[in-house]
Amino acid sequence: MTTPILIIGAGIAGLWTALKLAPQPVILLTGAPLGEGAATGWAQGGVAVSAGAGDSVTAHMTDTLAVGAGLTRMEAAQALASGIEHEVEALRAIGVPFEEDDAGQLSMALEAAHSLPRIAHIKGDQAGALILETLIREVRAAPHITLREGWHATALLPSEDGGCGGVVARNAFGVRHTITARQTVLATGGYGGLFADTTSPRGARGQAMAMVARLGGEIRNPEFVQFHPTAIRTGADPLPLATEALRGDGAVLVDQKGRSITAGQDLAARDIVARAVHRALQTGDGAFLDARKAVGERFPDAFPGVFATCMAAGIDPRRQPIPVAPAAHYTMGGVATDIDGRTSIEGLWAVGECACNGLHGANRLASNSLAEGLVFGHRAAKALQSVTRLRIPPLTASEPPVLPRIVLNGLRRAMSDLAGVTRNEAGLRDLVSRIGRLQARYGDANEIRVAGMIAQAALGRTESRGGHYREDWPRTATHAIDTVLNPVHQARLVAAE
Repeated sequence: MTTPILIIGAGIAGLWTALKLAPQPVILLTGAPLGEGAATGWAQGGVAVSAGAGDSVTAHMTDTLAVGAGLTRMEAAQALASGIEHEVEALRAIGVPFEEDDAGQLSMALEAAHSLPRIAHIKGDQAGALILETLIREVRAAPHITLREGWHATALLPSEDGGCGGVVARNAFGVRHTITARQTVLATGGYGGLFADTTSPRGARGQAMAMVARLGGEIRNPEFVQFHPTAIRTGADPLPLATEALRGDGAVLVDQKGRSITAGQDLAARDIVARAVHRALQTGDGAFLDARKAVGERFPDAFPGVFATCMAAGIDPRRQPIPVAPAAHYTMGGVATDIDGRTSIEGLWAVGECACNGLHGANRLASNSLAEGLVFGHRAAKALQSVTRLRIPPLTASEPPVLPRIVLNGLRRAMSDLAGVTRNEAGLRDLVSRIGRLQARYGDANEIRVAGMIAQAALGRTESRGGHYREDWPRTATHAIDTVLNPVHQARLVAAE
């Protein structure tokens, strides 16, 4: 097994998988220079880990299951809750500076829908940035990893055995290359960038989903999108985030008259809080995060990233409430995998936000995302080490058309307006129709294919569950079901495990 394993994507999941594969040779493709374009670097909250006093693996697992609204898979929740402490200790061992108490133990903070404080923070709101910085240092020094920075994967290569034989990629100069591999790992992030109102990188538009669907692989639950309730209304694209840890520290959500817009439930699950903020904006009452009393003068030191963002936008959060709005933040659906990252296609794996292994169900528990990249990246690496598969000669693959920027922006606006925080049949049918017209004119571009999968699945799910809220179907169905899409966008509903 001297042929390198190919990993596409360099966020926390891709980097950790690559490191844990040592000494197996790895080729790591990243569309931007390391550290740029990865959502990991923007993660402010921290890592959920049940290492605090009175906490337990069972409690963490129970909270994960509860927030997932019936669609979280028990084995995935168990794997995360039982595995994350080991990964956090591994990060500490390579220099990640998690906050500690006077006894040298991890200092724990509270975030929404957690029954206990279990969020390990790094310099207030710098968790993602400092973890990413450390992993990049380790990857650059790792002799088993060959980096290809500025290389964009555009299509998966089918192999003669019906599996995946590698990828077609374009380098930084736009030159096409074919990269063959026995095993290919997708770690390209989610599809939040398909929405106009988003905290996700604009490049996170579901490329993995589109490529896998073209190769015949299964996509699971693409309708489930988590809208973070406290994106800062600066007019930027993407919108900067006001971390949930602010509410964990006592900040409150209010309207322009200072009245609570959550009935005091500021730390309810994100879908509930996001809808409350959405309603306040729709009614004209406004929505603001007031941290003046809870944080006040501590702001620059306690939350330096949020403070700098606010000040740059002309908002002093020590003196005035922060204007906020819901924004697409995390995507629970994606490429269907098991808990070791195997997809339905031989030789193809997926980890991190692009994968749907059942951990998040219908709604992600706060700070389980960085934890997911670590735990399931390590699991995938371990499973990959024991796989024996001959290199199968790949077949050819065509690259999808590129959607013009002005057309893409219109599609993103339609996604936010018609498949956003709240949805209904009329809006979703309108969206499906618009996507169909775009496909007829511009072809099977990645964004058109992924938007179509989201819209069709949202239209087909006639209930409200977690991040998917239908105004015309506000109740949650008795039985929890997964949406599984085949390559031609035909959805079928299957009993959740």
